[in-house]
Amino acid sequence: MRELTKAEEQVMLILWELKEAIVKEVIDKMEPPKPAYNTVSTVIRVLEGKGFLDHKAIGNTHIYFPIISEEQYKHFAFDKVMNNYFENSYESLVSFLVNEKKMDMAQLDEIIAIAEQLKNKN
Repeated sequence: MRELTKAEEQVMLILWELKEAIVKEVIDKMEPPKPAYNTVSTVIRVLEGKGFLDHKAIGNTHIYFPIISEEQYKHFAFDKVMNNYFENSYESLVSFLVNEKKMDMAQLDEIIAIAEQLKNKN
């Protein structure tokens, strides 16, 4: 799997939400200023080439749908961030959240509670 550009991610988020759509429907879901039809069509073709989307043809119309789930991409993106920025250390991640993102004690307690629940399941 490859990392998505910002434009590709925007299109994928819309297609994950809609499940399937034609180019015009994707554009309709975008915030103004809306990109040109050809721009979105090109991004969709690139995503198809990267293996994120496929399509079914109905007459002259192509209906696009994701073949990589949002969950699969979340795992990929998170693993990439963990590896590249936190050296696969959850301690470094939590330290970053507490120190840089000003996570408060209530939020930290929630993370600890989730970790305890997961620990008790195993």
